[in-house]
Order: sequence, then C-alpha cells, then structure tokens
Amino acid sequence: MKQRINLLIVFSVIALIVLSTVQCYLVKTTYDYKVAQFHTEIKNEIAQISNNYSDIDSVIVSKKEALYKSLSENYIKGKKTKLDIKNGVLDNEFQDVLTQKIKRKFERDLPNLKIDFAIVLNKFILYRNTKRTDTIFSEKPFIQNKLYGNLVSLNHAFLVRNYVGTTNGTFENQDYKLLTEDSMYVSVIDWEMIILRRMMVVLILSLLSILTLITLFVIAIKALIKQKKVSDVKTDFINNITHELKTPLATLGISTKILEQKNIRYNDENFNAIVNTISRQNNRLQHLIDQVMANSLAENEIELQKEKLQTEDFLLSIINDFRITFPKINLQTDFQTQKTILVLDKFHLTTAFLNVLENAVKYGSNTITIKTRIIQNQFSITIEDDGIGIEKNKQSLLFEKFYRVEQGNLHNTKGLGLGLYYVNQIIKAHQGSVSVVSDLGKGTQFTILLKV
Repeated sequence: MKQRINLLIVFSVIALIVLSTVQCYLVKTTYDYKVAQFHTEIKNEIAQISNNYSDIDSVIVSKKEALYKSLSENYIKGKKTKLDIKNGVLDNEFQDVLTQKIKRKFERDLPNLKIDFAIVLNKFILYRNTKRTDTIFSEKPFIQNKLYGNLVSLNHAFLVRNYVGTTNGTFENQDYKLLTEDSMYVSVIDWEMIILRRMMVVLILSLLSILTLITLFVIAIKALIKQKKVSDVKTDFINNITHELKTPLATLGISTKILEQKNIRYNDENFNAIVNTISRQNNRLQHLIDQVMANSLAENEIELQKEKLQTEDFLLSIINDFRITFPKINLQTDFQTQKTILVLDKFHLTTAFLNVLENAVKYGSNTITIKTRIIQNQFSITIEDDGIGIEKNKQSLLFEKFYRVEQGNLHNTKGLGLGLYYVNQIIKAHQGSVSVVSDLGKGTQFTILLKV
C-alpha cells in the first residue's frame, strides 16, 4: 500500500511538472508571437510617417545629397581615401538637426509610444563606367556607424526599414553612380510592459490553472495520506480489539467446559469460583463493548450530568481509590488551591482522570504527582509522571481515536487506543482543554484547564 502511494505521488509530481512545462512553453510561444506582432505594428506605423527623409525636411536631404556627391568626386580625384569618405559621411553637420526633426515627428504622430531610434549607414558604393566598382563602405549595422538618432545600442532595438538611395553624375567626362543604404532601428521604451499588458488575460489564466493543478494535487495527496492513515488505524484497532477479546472469550470457553464436569458441579466452592470467573470475564467483555461505544461519540454529543463539586476533595477521592488499585505507585499531591467549586460531571471526569493515571502506570511510571493551580481564571490540573516519555513527533497524535504509542516492547501493552481520546472529548465537553509536554526518557506532563 505504501509503495503504491509513493509511486502514485511520484507519477503525479512528474505529470504536474510536465503540465507546468507545457503551460510555460505555451506562454513563451504566446509571448514571442505578441512581440513579433508588436514589432510589425511599429514597423507599419513608422513606415506610414517616414517614407523618406524628404518628407521630413527636403532642404536637409538636398544638403545630404550634395555632400555625398562632393565626397564621391573628391574620391574620384584621388584627394580622399575610403576612410576619409566614411568619416565625412558620419560626421555631417546636419546630424543633430535631422535627429530632432525625426524625433518630433515620432512624438507628434505616435504620442502613445516613447521611441528611441538610430539610422545607421550600411553601404556607400561608387560605380564608374559600369566596369569598375569601388566599395568605399559596406558593413553590418553597427551603432558606431550612426548617422542620426539617439539610440546608444542596437542590442534591444529592431529593424524598421532600409533606405536605399542612388545618385547619378558625371565628373571629368566620367559617368558614375552612387549607391547608399541606411537602416532605421527603433526601440520602444517599456515595450516589455506593453507586451505584458496585452498578455494579462493569458498570464492570469495560466497562473490560475497552474495554481489550481497544484492545489488539487496537494489536496489529493493529503486525502490519500489521510486515507492510508485511517486504514492503518483501522487495521491496528481491529488487531487490538481482537487481542483484547481473545482472552475473556478463551477464559469463558474453558470455564464452560469445566462446568460440564460433574465433580465441579457438586463442589460448591469450585462451582462458585468458576461462576465468579465467568461473571468477571462477562463484565470485562461488556466493559470493552461499552468503551468502544462511549468513545464513538464526539464531545458535542456527550450528555453531561453536571453538579457543583469541591474540586480538591473530588480529586482526592480519585487519588485514594487509585492508591488502593495500585499500591506500589508513589502518588504525590501538590495542591495550591483550596475549596474551589466547579460545575462538573463527576462520573465522566472520574473516568477521564483515571485514564490519564492508568496510562502513566502502563508506560512505566513509578511516581505520579498531581498539582493544582489557578492560571488566568482557569483551574489547572497537572499530572506529572516519570515514565518512559513520548517522542515529540508523536505527541500531536496522542488524542486521536485508536492511536497507541509505540515504545519498543511496550507496544504490546493492552488497550484500544481510546483512553486519551476519551479524556480529550470529556474535557472539551466541559469547555476546557488538555495538553501534553514530554521528553523521551524523562516522563510526561498532562495539563487540564477547566473554567472557574
């Protein structure tokens, strides 16, 4: 049973991990799709407002074309190297002006987005006589080749569009054509938050589904463990009650057979002894049945017959009866209260206190001390013993129905595991509480609190 439960838990954990992984994958896929969709929207919107530099400032565009033409002709003359041409293109005088104009256009036409951008130079190629080609400049997009814009890095930016320009000219009876390519990169500030807002419903539903799966998993595992625990307790109870019933039944069987003998029937002394044995065993069976039935009740189902009692005298009467039954036990009292009147059920509380005392004897006590105190308007009864004690991890189970402490060979001590459960139910029925403090090998202390 335990192995099957462990396997079920392992498979359940694996299934939960797989489902969570699939859920995370779906969320990641949705996120990537939303990012691509967002980039497409930005590209389309920017494409509509920046078809070319000429629709931003035609004067600056004319200056730029004049600069490119001058640089090309100086290169043809041999007055400029490729590096000079590159530096001349990148360090143009209208760089800041065009940057500000493009920025203002974005702010005006896309007021809901905060955009940083950069236009970088990719190619500057000069064709002459259709035979000779001078690739003055051709590189992958780098922020160091920025012509315009305020971006400081292309790491988190995305390509919006490429601008390709061609210029035809004649210099010293030599035809040439200039090809340039610029690329615009943009970065939307807080674009991650925009994506997350668009995915809010998906994220919430995914989170709820995962939490629901985890909650159901925990509930199922707890129910499974509880069911196993109930099954173990039930099995233990059946074994214990079977053991308890065997002895009186065996004695009754033997006694019945003895009575069948004629010499016993005509011997009054032996006959009476056998009858008394049968009577005692019958009472024991009845006591076992009554104990099981009585302890099947919850505290709110117990009918109490309360009366006013002088609590110290009531406790002393229980202690005196207990001394007669267990004369070898050193029973001590430490009453720091006097003539305390409480409204209690004498019969049920007597049984409850005797259960605690008998339990102490059963688990190795030689000395038992009963103390009384008044603590915060509550009457405190403490029963301390010097028995074998109880492990910390088992103390919370003491008051559960049918639970019996396993302490080495003492597991074989007689009992149904109902005594302390009965104590707890009776004290609760009096609106009181019972607690236990114990150290293994150092004894146990039960504290009962009753309302004054």
